[in-house]
Amino acid sequence: MNHVLCGLAANVSLPSELVDRLITVADPDIAAVLADRADLSHAQALALASRVEESAVRLAYAGRLTAADVDPVAQPDVALALLDERAGRPQWARLLATGPVVERREKLAACPGLPRDAVEMLAADSDVRVVAELALWTTPDVATRLAGHPHAEVRRAVAANEATPPAVLAALLTGQGLPPARWCLVCGREQTPFVRDPQCSRADCDLLPGACCDGSHESTVRETQRTALGNPAAPGEAVVSFADHSSPLLRRALAARPGLPSQVCGRLAVDPHPAVRADLAENPSIDDALIHALATDPDDDVRRRLAHNPRVPLDVLAHLAGAFRLGATLLPRIAAASPDEVEELAQSPNPAARMLVAQRRDLPPVIRDALATDPDAKVVKSIAPHPGLSEARLRAMLDRHGVQVAAKVAANPDATPAVLEDLARHKPPAQKALREVARHRHATASALLACLADTKARPIAAGHPALPPPVIAELLTDAAWRVVEAAAANPSLPLAVMSELLPQLQL
Repeated sequence: MNHVLCGLAANVSLPSELVDRLITVADPDIAAVLADRADLSHAQALALASRVEESAVRLAYAGRLTAADVDPVAQPDVALALLDERAGRPQWARLLATGPVVERREKLAACPGLPRDAVEMLAADSDVRVVAELALWTTPDVATRLAGHPHAEVRRAVAANEATPPAVLAALLTGQGLPPARWCLVCGREQTPFVRDPQCSRADCDLLPGACCDGSHESTVRETQRTALGNPAAPGEAVVSFADHSSPLLRRALAARPGLPSQVCGRLAVDPHPAVRADLAENPSIDDALIHALATDPDDDVRRRLAHNPRVPLDVLAHLAGAFRLGATLLPRIAAASPDEVEELAQSPNPAARMLVAQRRDLPPVIRDALATDPDAKVVKSIAPHPGLSEARLRAMLDRHGVQVAAKVAANPDATPAVLEDLARHKPPAQKALREVARHRHATASALLACLADTKARPIAAGHPALPPPVIAELLTDAAWRVVEAAAANPSLPLAVMSELLPQLQL
């Protein structure tokens, strides 16, 4: 791979005439980058597709090629891409539906808006992979018909299709009203009864661990039920009975469904498998009583997942935050907090509660500034990236907490060039801060030069437009390929250097 040219292909400052020259030397790697250029003309797209055939599919998906540019016989994959984007011609679907390559028919089956006769051909395809792919994406009427397909794998795909009518999903869950399936992927290849050994090392076996069939296609039926339980179109009356099912996987799928009746939630809340309770804990269907019960669950993951429930009371959430590291994330309940709740959290004596609300980026200035002076470093670290903080407040954070907050201060969109320069030269070096400085829009040449000394910040700094052009040119010969690509993609790379790179490679 030529990393200089790959980077150059992504350079937004590359003039059109140099794009033309780059196309003439493009390989598949360079072509993949060129195909994503926003300024690529139709003529350039055609030239690139002609030069590197593999790029044509990418260009079709990007809207750079039209139906008039494509021969579906010579370029079936490009035709498929346009059909997938609803930009192809109906007759192409009919042609490709009878093609000899299974993978292409399978890809066609996933395309939207196919003509009815092509759909019928795909529904009758001799390869179950094609029919199953159609079942996954097709219209309600075709899904209804395919729910009775003799192959269980097709029925599993119907169960995943959100266009499948509720009554059909109910039949797939219960097995009532459908003729028995005749085959599955297991009995289609193995002598039954068969159970795939999880340690199976056969090179010709691509069945999932635990796949089994004794003639009833049990593993595929179980997966069909699990899939249908996760389908939002499945009717409530058909799913609730699975709360007492013997399979923990099916109970997990049920526990994650929104809108569960309270009595079902109550049964799942005392499930012996922690994973079931964890899925339930994040479900907004549970009431306050269950939330408080799950907040004392003996399993750590249950309580962590409860923190992500949008209905968790703030006092429970603050308690959970104090017990676990929830990460630097804005939790749903905090994002939905009212102005009064935000003020209450910001004034809480519990630093975990203050840390949670500090993750918001729309705080009133008075609350934002108060949290910026918090005595707890974790709270300050959370508030440091909040827009609107003055240079004085950012410096005060650094003076009090040093490297603990340096990276988050550097990530503040309003960090001034002077603050970034100081961070770039901080002693001891704050490596995470250097990476944030290297990508900051206010970073100066001086700060970026300091960032180049850090292995992880170096490729980020190499792509920053404030880096001096002579330094960018020097980085084109760096030992690290990521640095080379970033430098070549740097919009401040001198035009003369860009121009010199191509003739040298054409010799």
